[in-house]
Amino acid sequence: MNRFNILFSSIIFSFILFLSNALNVTHDSRSIIINGNHRIILSGSIHYPRSTAQMWPDLIGKAKEGGLNAVETYVFWNAHEPARRQYDFSGNLNLIRFLKTIQDQGLYAILRIGPYTCAEWNYGGFPNEMKNFTTLIVDMVKKEKLFASQGGNIILAQLETCNGWYCDEYKPKDPNTPKMWTENWTGWFKSWGGADPLRTAEDLSYSVARFFQKGGNLNQPKWGHLKQLHDVLHSIEYTLTNGDVKNEKLNDLVSAQTSLMVKKLNKAEDEPSSLKWMWRPELIESASVQGRGDVSVNKIVDQKDMANDASDYLWYMTSIDVAKDDLMLNGTVTLCVNDTGHVLHAFFNGEYIGSEWSKYGDNNVTYVFERDIKLSPGKNLISLLSVTVGFKNYGPMFDLVGAGITSPIELVLSKNVIKDLSSNKWTYKVGLNGISSKFFDTDCALKSSSKWVSDPIPIDKELHLTTFKAPLGNKPVVVDLLGLGKGMAWVNGHSLGSYWPSYIADKKLCKTETCDYRGRYSDSKCVSKYHVPRSFLKDGENTLVLFEEFGGNPFAVQFQTVEIGSICINTHEGKEVKLSCQDRPISKIKFASFGSPQGVCGSFDKSEYDSEVDVLSILEKECVGKESCSFKITEDKFGKPSCEIKKLAVEAVYKDFTF
Repeated sequence: MNRFNILFSSIIFSFILFLSNALNVTHDSRSIIINGNHRIILSGSIHYPRSTAQMWPDLIGKAKEGGLNAVETYVFWNAHEPARRQYDFSGNLNLIRFLKTIQDQGLYAILRIGPYTCAEWNYGGFPNEMKNFTTLIVDMVKKEKLFASQGGNIILAQLETCNGWYCDEYKPKDPNTPKMWTENWTGWFKSWGGADPLRTAEDLSYSVARFFQKGGNLNQPKWGHLKQLHDVLHSIEYTLTNGDVKNEKLNDLVSAQTSLMVKKLNKAEDEPSSLKWMWRPELIESASVQGRGDVSVNKIVDQKDMANDASDYLWYMTSIDVAKDDLMLNGTVTLCVNDTGHVLHAFFNGEYIGSEWSKYGDNNVTYVFERDIKLSPGKNLISLLSVTVGFKNYGPMFDLVGAGITSPIELVLSKNVIKDLSSNKWTYKVGLNGISSKFFDTDCALKSSSKWVSDPIPIDKELHLTTFKAPLGNKPVVVDLLGLGKGMAWVNGHSLGSYWPSYIADKKLCKTETCDYRGRYSDSKCVSKYHVPRSFLKDGENTLVLFEEFGGNPFAVQFQTVEIGSICINTHEGKEVKLSCQDRPISKIKFASFGSPQGVCGSFDKSEYDSEVDVLSILEKECVGKESCSFKITEDKFGKPSCEIKKLAVEAVYKDFTF
């Protein structure tokens, strides 16, 4: 056997031996103990269904590069079991593949089995089926020998625990259990009509550092901005996990380095801002004109029960036979529909008569839809399309909160002439024709291309299709849907999710002043496109299909790439800092000031306490034209400001970008 074969065999043997070695995971009051060693577990959250399988190695690699030694994930029950006992672990739902990818990078895994993920979940609670699903996941993981006791990398597994923004005051009841924080909220889910939540890197860093200051053991930070903090925590791992907990002043431990992202038009297209569109209507005649559906009952049924989570769309249809001598023919009648949320589109005798939706911020999402109609002798058809945008999934008695249309539904001629339609025969139909027929699927769309009309393009139709070329390079791709109303988008048959850009948040919710991260954070405190994964795209033509519920204008839709345009530092005196980004030269120092500069990356401002020295000119001489530059923040270099706590804020712009 030659030397290479011996070496190769030794490597294989060592690798197999490593995988077969079980880890002994225990704990005491100070920390998790792995094979007898106290460990600080720095865990980053990567949610596998929110990314593609092709993205996992890079995401996990960035987590490791950022100083993390573990990756944590929810198990997305609603995605894995969309219908009872019908399981899906394919594609980006391949949990085992994801866990093995973490293991391949040499990181620990933390498995949060459920029962639900708040941002994605359409209901909530601890249902009877929970034991079945939990057992299924545990058995799957055991079969692949992924638990630490089997030689795998899963060191912790838990049922759901949502923690919060700050957890330093939390103390376990068991004195022999360490403080653990498995969900530091790095952000918050969006609400339709609400502001876009943004938690700054500074506040996130502060919350993590404060948690460890008071004896904490586990966190879930963002990648990048916290790398220096991770390095510090790793360097004092022994000190933090041994001995007594004492409160010490953190001083200037927390600093931030951030980047400003910019979006550039798709250079692969000759006219990137002018996509060519085709359209076809959503076939609603069977519901709006003929009243045909799936089931009929003589009452109004809650949308959760009737749709059974198969679709966000549910048709309610009923007919009224009006005699020639009916008083309702003597004037204009008002159709009054009580709705518990969230969106309602109404049709009368096949004609669209209006829409309405719940308003953001109202604790009571109910409203009354009112439209005037003119009845005719004989049969009159009322068709109501109810749309939900997510059910309440936490809080007391949330399971009793209704959804969709509720009683009474009335025809009102006057105070004395009212017809209640609640006990009429109501026919229900779940879903929409275009979505059920999968018009968004690439093969289906192209096979039925003769049914797509290219000229003229109305802006009030429901289904739109265009083709586009994949943007050049390997930068992240986004599609700008501004100009559309409400609906869903697919690229090459892959769902990008729902959109509703026409529902603009109230200006009072969108703060125009610089976000001040000081003090306690909340989801509405700091307010600031749809990601198209590269793996969704292919060479040549790609298809984008839109289901447009409100009849928006598709002509403003654009594909763009996202790149780092500038990088910023906001760091205390005495620190050694380095400006660098992706091996591109620095073309300009846009902002630089030492003292007490205000704002965040992209919107820094000087304060009255800043040094009078021309810091910007100093850094222009040292950094412009170079791919990186390093310097120490001192008064000797940048002057003496008139403030006690001194920080340097810099924004450096990279070549080929202008602002």
